Parts: sequence; C-alpha cells; structure tokens
Amino acid sequence: MFSKKDLSLIKKRGMDKAKIEEQLKHFETGFPKVKLVSPAIISDGIMKIDDEELKVLRDQYINRPKKLSVIKFVPASGAASRMFQKLYDFLNNYHETEEDYLDYMKDKSPEGMFKFFENIQDFAFFVDLRAALQKKNLDIEKLLEKNNFKEILNTLLNANGLNYSNKPKGLLRFHKYQDYSRTAFEEHWAEALHYAKNYKGTAQLHLTISEEHKKLFARKLKKSRSAFEKKYDGKLKVTFSYQKASTDTIAVDMENKPFKDVDDSLLFRPGGHGALIENLNELKADLVFIKNIDNVVPDRLKETTYQYKEALAGVLLKYQKQIFEYLKELDNPKIELTSERLLEMLNFSVNQLCIKTPKSLKTDNLTKLRAYLLAKFNRPIRVCGMVVNEGEPGGGPFWVRNADNSSSLQIIESSQIDLEDKKQAKIMGASTHFNPVDLVCGVKDYKGKQFDLTQFVDPETGFISKKSHNGTPLKAMELPGLWNGAMADWNTIFVEVPSITFNPVKTIFDLLRVEHRN
Repeated sequence: MFSKKDLSLIKKRGMDKAKIEEQLKHFETGFPKVKLVSPAIISDGIMKIDDEELKVLRDQYINRPKKLSVIKFVPASGAASRMFQKLYDFLNNYHETEEDYLDYMKDKSPEGMFKFFENIQDFAFFVDLRAALQKKNLDIEKLLEKNNFKEILNTLLNANGLNYSNKPKGLLRFHKYQDYSRTAFEEHWAEALHYAKNYKGTAQLHLTISEEHKKLFARKLKKSRSAFEKKYDGKLKVTFSYQKASTDTIAVDMENKPFKDVDDSLLFRPGGHGALIENLNELKADLVFIKNIDNVVPDRLKETTYQYKEALAGVLLKYQKQIFEYLKELDNPKIELTSERLLEMLNFSVNQLCIKTPKSLKTDNLTKLRAYLLAKFNRPIRVCGMVVNEGEPGGGPFWVRNADNSSSLQIIESSQIDLEDKKQAKIMGASTHFNPVDLVCGVKDYKGKQFDLTQFVDPETGFISKKSHNGTPLKAMELPGLWNGAMADWNTIFVEVPSITFNPVKTIFDLLRVEHRN
C-alpha cells in the first residue's frame, strides 16, 4: 500500500507504519459509540459544594505542602478565524446599497451587524482599529456615518490592518480597563498569578501554540509581563510547546484510500486537541490546572473563578491523599490486607470515585479484589468543574459502561453517542450539566513518579469528519479529545461550579456580553 516515498515521509514525521495502518482501519470501520448508562447529576456523579465546604477545600489547597509543584496548562494553538465568520459573511454579501444597509441593520439581535457597528467603540480593540485606519488616512467615525462598513472590517480582519482573523485567539484584545486593554493571554497571566503561584511567588503558565505564532506571544510577554508581576505581586514563568507532527493523522479519499497531494505525497492533518496529551505528558508538575484560552473574564468577575479553582484543587488533594494511603498498602506484598479493609477500599472506589464495579468481580476472592483496586487507584486523577447546562454546545458528564463492564464518569461529546438509539438519545437529553473545560489534574503516582499519560488513552474513541483539500473532498480523523478519550482511563470527579466561571468567546459578538465589559 505504501511506496518508499510514503514510508520515508511517515518515518520523518516520527510515526510508524503500524500506527498509520491502525488509523486506516478506523476509517473503514469507524469508531464504536459509547454506551451511556445515565447522565451524571447532582448527588449521582456530580458533587455540590456548600459555602462551608468551599472554604475548607480552598484552605486545603492554599496550605498545600511547599514541595507541591503547580502549573497552568492552556491549549491556545487555534487561529481566531472562526470568531469572525459572520463578519466575513457580511463582507462577502454587503454591496453598500441602501437596500443592503436596511436589510442588515434591521436585525437587532445580539449577533446582528447592527449590534456590532452600534457598539464598535465598546470593543477593546477599537483604539487599535482607529489607529490602523488613520494610517490609511481614514477616519472611523466618518466611515460609520457613510455606512462604509467594508473598509472598517477589512482593516480589522485582514493583513493590511490588524489581521485579527489570522492571529491566534490568545493575542486578540478581549477586555477594556480604565486606561488600557488586555488580551486573553494576559488575562491568563492574572489568573495564574493568583492561584498557581508556588511558595516563592512564581506562577508557571504553559501554552500550546502554533510555532508560527511564537514570536507574537513572546513579544507580548516581553512588553507587558513586568506590569502584571508588579500588580499581582509575583513572578511569571511562561513556556510554550507545539502540537507534534507525530500526532497528526492521515487523510483518506472518499473510498478510504490514503489521500495523495498534488506532489503525490501523503496528506496528514492535525489530530485535534486530543493530541495535546503528548504535551501535557511532558510537563513536570504535581498539579496541573487546565483551561481554554478564550474562557476568561475581566478582573471584576475573577474572584469566583479563583475560589472554585482553589476548591477543585482542594478536592483533588483530599481524594488523592486517601488514594495514596490505600496504594501504599495495596502495592506492598508484605502487608496482608483483611477482607474488611479491602471492602472499605472498594466502598471508597464506588461511592467517592464513582467506579461502579463489574458484576464479574468476586469480592470474596481477596487476591483478585486487591489487584482490581490496585489497578483502579493507581491512575492519574482529574477533578472537573461542571456548569448547569443552559444550551451551550459541547460535551457533558455521563456515567458510561466500560470494556470490563464497570461504569465510570466520562465527559462525552454528542458525536460519540448513537442518537438513533432512542434510549441513548433520552439519556443524553436528560443531562443537566455541561463541560466548561475547567480541570485540575494529578499526574504523579503515590511514589511521586510521573504517570505516562499516553497509557491511559482510549484508542477506540475518535471522530471522523468530511473536509476538503484544494477543492477535493476527503475524510479526516481527530484523535480522542483531550478531556474525552485521551483521559478516559483516569479517575474522575465531577464538581458543580457557578455558571459565571464559564464565559467563553466563540464569536466576536460574545465580547459584547456584559460579562466581558468593564
């Protein structure tokens, strides 16, 4: 199937033939759908924290051992182009006629063009936009008066101006303050300097970015870092990594044969955010906070985020302490464990870690029970914030049947569910919460050794979609999502967090929401 040229390219990308053949097999067979047992809800899979518990859990994290290392991990490699789709639609269809003007401006909805231009001065990037137009000897107020909207949008979006549609989302100005404005990147500095500082006052922040954007991120860091360190009384240590070529996936034609580019070489595509498990695996820390680049708010709304970040970390430390105590016994063959002690551990795994045991597990066979508990406890652990579902698209928390017939908590996307199965569709419809990507992860074992996170990925999860390349249709594959299949074999705890902690910016219009205004 593969020519010498193909095999050479595969090797050059750090892949092997067997891995590519496995991907091709998935194109043929597809990925199996998950088997939902029930939605995770409050008191059945999702923990709810009251005010008193919040304080105790925060204190547990704040007063953590000094030797405990912490890092904040932010996936930030995507360009911002999708934020501006509606603006590009307008650019392509607005002909500056009176009819077009009246047609577009009658739409007063939150994502209508009237809303955009009526409030354009409220965007944090407005000062930059005005300056970019002045360089062209144009006045933005006069352009608005004359309904010359296309010149304004071209200057905002394209390379002859601010080039916002080609910049990474993290470097767009999100929020206005009294005499300056901040990018999403800078808002993450403020967060890290609050809840991710070590005892020496240094906060570690790691971003996954596109290699082409590193100079832009480095320039912003150099320009503004000292002001943030002074304001938030700490030091920032910011590092970057890139999605590895070895995690890309092969593209195929509509007959599931390897897609060949115009130069007759194999075509590979990025494997999606699930590929970032490789980047996460290389971080050296005891605790890792994970949050998306666009889910930030101005300082006036950050306090609740700070409190719940600390509380989620407190939950992790609390449960991890108990797990480590059990593992020290389970992993020591010199310690003879009684049936009562093993059943106590089993009860903890069922009621606290939400791992429902398979019927095949015989609790009177102490040897097998011990081995089962050792395997279940000796895994990475994640505590995931969940918000009440108010109609946002994306994954949610569910009880899922595992290959060994146990049931556990998973974050599941709708594409993983067989919606033609009425029972499965009903379970999905009964879901009460939504995944905002608000995680705290414990990635070391009880001996302090780093887990190899690639060993806890479910390779039978993934996504296949139809794309095109130079006008030719193809099929593309995404790897198991970072918080879906890539963490499928982790111990998982869900905790309800307030909706105010989830304010993503998916479109430019989201920046006009009250949560993103100062």
